Amino acid sequence: MKSKRTIRDIARELKLSITTVSLVLNGKARENRISQEVIDRVLRFVKEVDYRPNHFARSLRNGKSKIIAFMAEDISNPFFSSVARLIEDSANNSGYKIVYCSTENNPEKTRELIKTFKDRRVDAYIITPAEGIEKEIETLVTSGVPLMLFDRYFANIPTGYVVIDNERSTYVAIKHFMEQGYTGIGFVTLDSAQTQMAGRYNGYVKALETSGLREFLLRIPYGSTEAFIMEAVSDFLSENKEIDSLFFSSNYLGVSGLKALKQKKLSIPGDIGVIAFDDSEVFRMHTPTITTVAQPVEEISGKLVESVLNQLRYEKNPKDTGNAKIELPAKLVVRESSLKKG
Repeated sequence: MKSKRTIRDIARELKLSITTVSLVLNGKARENRISQEVIDRVLRFVKEVDYRPNHFARSLRNGKSKIIAFMAEDISNPFFSSVARLIEDSANNSGYKIVYCSTENNPEKTRELIKTFKDRRVDAYIITPAEGIEKEIETLVTSGVPLMLFDRYFANIPTGYVVIDNERSTYVAIKHFMEQGYTGIGFVTLDSAQTQMAGRYNGYVKALETSGLREFLLRIPYGSTEAFIMEAVSDFLSENKEIDSLFFSSNYLGVSGLKALKQKKLSIPGDIGVIAFDDSEVFRMHTPTITTVAQPVEEISGKLVESVLNQLRYEKNPKDTGNAKIELPAKLVVRESSLKKG
């Protein structure tokens, strides 16, 4: 197999200095007064031989990998995958590549991934943090690494983040149920103290307090199987006959919940109303269509990339660029599943 060409090989074959070739390949030829004839000769040659730079070697020389690590809870989740795709498009336009991974909301796996990315000298991080990794996030902050959290954050750590107004969004959804005549509103959520889940639960409680309605709460452990969630929802309804509507605080809880309702032969919205957090194709195509709280995916992605690139831009000129705390509104998308009873 023919060995891969290096900048040194190109310089020797073109009878140029290594510095000249390097400046051309890094787009710095003009500012260093390299002639157009030399620029064209180098670019034509590297195209002919299909030269591909060794990004790892370059990162060792200049400390930059041009890579941003995107660490999501579950990259297969429609919300996270949509954010990832839009971030990739924006980052590419600025010369950065995105590497993706799923943390599975597991602190040990998250720690290992952060360590791996440190070893590979990634330039920045976008993370949905798992509970228990405060120390690792603090270390990134104190070392000055460009970082943005999203979907949730740690209130006691000074990081930038992009989240939505979970409390207000859920409050509006529960009030919609009430306006449609529902009075036994169940809340199905994860057994988690993370900021996004806490905000959604607070919105539920505050909405109930406005009308003096009773709370019906089901907390499900993170990482539960679909079968476990279905059984938990089914038991929840059997034990609380007064429930006439359900709010699911995440899209995958909602999908499993819908299967449980079908299994119990409950009609939507005739027997029970449904709202789920996070919109997806599943809810748009379901019969009947499912009312959702839709997060502004494009705006979330745009703000994350903008904030990270701003931090990268000013790394050598310290500024307060890493503390952008952005909270965006979500939108209640009303469909058939939550309309008036009867």
